[in-house]
Amino acid sequence: MTTSQADIIREYGPFPGVEQVHGVTFDGKNVWFAAGDDLKAVSPDDGRVLRTIDVAAHAGTAYDGRHLFQISEDRIHKIDPASGTVLATIPAPGKGGDSGLTWAEGSLWVGEYRSRQIHQIDPETGDVIRVIQSNRMVTGVTWVDGELWHGTWENDESDLRHIDPETGAVLDTIVMPAGTGVSGLESDGADRFFCGGGRSGMIRAVRRPR
Repeated sequence: MTTSQADIIREYGPFPGVEQVHGVTFDGKNVWFAAGDDLKAVSPDDGRVLRTIDVAAHAGTAYDGRHLFQISEDRIHKIDPASGTVLATIPAPGKGGDSGLTWAEGSLWVGEYRSRQIHQIDPETGDVIRVIQSNRMVTGVTWVDGELWHGTWENDESDLRHIDPETGAVLDTIVMPAGTGVSGLESDGADRFFCGGGRSGMIRAVRRPR
């Protein structure tokens, strides 16, 4: 296992009227984040808020290439990003205790905070396909280049962990600075992780180690 200190490339926010940043995702152009009462799209170039979708957004956010997915208490909404319309809804596995959300390999992957688990679920039905156990409270979840990463936030300490998707074993750890929490996590598919910063109201771009 390798351990490194987080290289924070850039910080975005705090954003007007936003008390907390929850889940984050990336649509290939813009960063979306769950702001509590709505979803917001932010330009990663200058941090401007470009769009707002009126939907309850208190946990993880994901993008499958066409649609946004948003955890809303004990449900996951599938959303048309162009219109903001909720197209479908499935049950969330943690029944209100879910945190992170990402899309990969045709499935949704859901972090469940207090159970310290990641669930792979069917995006059409919400049925749980498999469960991966972590040894830390799970916040954001993301896949990049076949690697499964998740954020942690426990006892005022946060890190990003690359884990074995079969065993849950920790392969690499990126330690965040003291007092810097990770509430959401998404890769840009290349060299950046976008990290939600909880009550700081910030989003941080962290360099992905190679």
